[in-house]
Amino acid sequence: LDDPDDSDINVTGDTVYTSAVRFEDLNLSSELIKGLYIEMGFSKPSKIQAVTLPMILTPPYKDLVAQAHNGSGKTTCFVLGMLSRVDPNKKVPQAFCICPTRELAQQNQAVLMKMGKYTGITSFLAISTDASSYVPVAKCPPVTDQVVIGTPGTIKKWTSAKKLGTRDVKILVFDEADHMLAEDGFRDDSLRIIREIRRNGNCQVLLFSATFDETVKEFVSRVAPDGNQIFVKKEDLTLDKVKQYKVHCPDELAKMGVIKDKIFEYGQKVGQTIIFVRTRESARMLHQELAKEGYKCTSIQGAAKQDERDKIIKEFKDGLTTVLITTDLLARGFDQSQVNLVVNFDLPVKYLSDPDCEVYLHRIGRAGRFGRKGAAFNLLCTERDKIVMEKIERHFNSVVREVPNSDEDFEAALRDAGL
Repeated sequence: LDDPDDSDINVTGDTVYTSAVRFEDLNLSSELIKGLYIEMGFSKPSKIQAVTLPMILTPPYKDLVAQAHNGSGKTTCFVLGMLSRVDPNKKVPQAFCICPTRELAQQNQAVLMKMGKYTGITSFLAISTDASSYVPVAKCPPVTDQVVIGTPGTIKKWTSAKKLGTRDVKILVFDEADHMLAEDGFRDDSLRIIREIRRNGNCQVLLFSATFDETVKEFVSRVAPDGNQIFVKKEDLTLDKVKQYKVHCPDELAKMGVIKDKIFEYGQKVGQTIIFVRTRESARMLHQELAKEGYKCTSIQGAAKQDERDKIIKEFKDGLTTVLITTDLLARGFDQSQVNLVVNFDLPVKYLSDPDCEVYLHRIGRAGRFGRKGAAFNLLCTERDKIVMEKIERHFNSVVREVPNSDEDFEAALRDAGL
């Protein structure tokens, strides 16, 4: 690493790894190299890629637990890992990637197809479908694609129905692994999948996330006891590229005023904006309120029909809409390089005034992808909001600057964020 303080790398075992300066150092096929340069437009590995790819691709293919900043290129690490380990001539599943949401699974599949364009490798998307297009798994043919990407429940359904073989799986990836292995997340399903695949032989497990709290960290070490581990020190986790601000609002109505008079006024000029709310009801209400006044925005939450969710995401990704209101459904892993502004209409909390610092980090990480500039505005209204914000500041050991609620100050804050 150019900057050893960035990550605390603990390599166990006798295997010695050398950082990859160029993709050619990784012994990849010419088809994959072509995909990286022509399709992905990469010139050289990012820091996290330079360190983790040799660990993923060097025999004896040890497990890896990797924590890295949002927007640092984690997806490329595990997608490249999967593409380089499977044999395109064998028509059986050889790599699994498990994700917490269908949106993230779709996004990862899109990256895989783009990067693997010249390899002949195919992929299967295992996510739930709407009732209108539902076909019982029992009536579907067995999966013959080499890479399977999906959510744990659907993957479990396919393996239980004996339509998805696990015997030839060489590499198993968990994206947003902290959520996948958290007790209130998908732990049971995830462990069942790991057990089933490992029963059939040796399989490399890769656990990737931007955050790992202490409980999950300890649990992850039990899942991959002899693996390599990369953890970032907590104080390094705040995103330097994203300027964080707080705006005090006397009431909920004033929050709405900030969105309309400031965010829409100035935000439209700087790219796309994501507004995070706590509940589905808030998402619906805020959207309704803004649409009523003629503002163009869309909202997405877990209760929406899947086709509708896909359509809204596509429109936002295609740049047809500039403002997206969402619950934490899109806090993790959602990649859209034009997002320069994140607004926390409601702060993320676990319980009452106990902040969810991991979710906060994931949320603001939607702006400033791959080193671009970004700004995050936290709208504080109640005494509880102030307490939650103070706890977040203490957790990340940083002071979030207050912006007075005036046009000049707001403009200055955006300028200061490089927007």
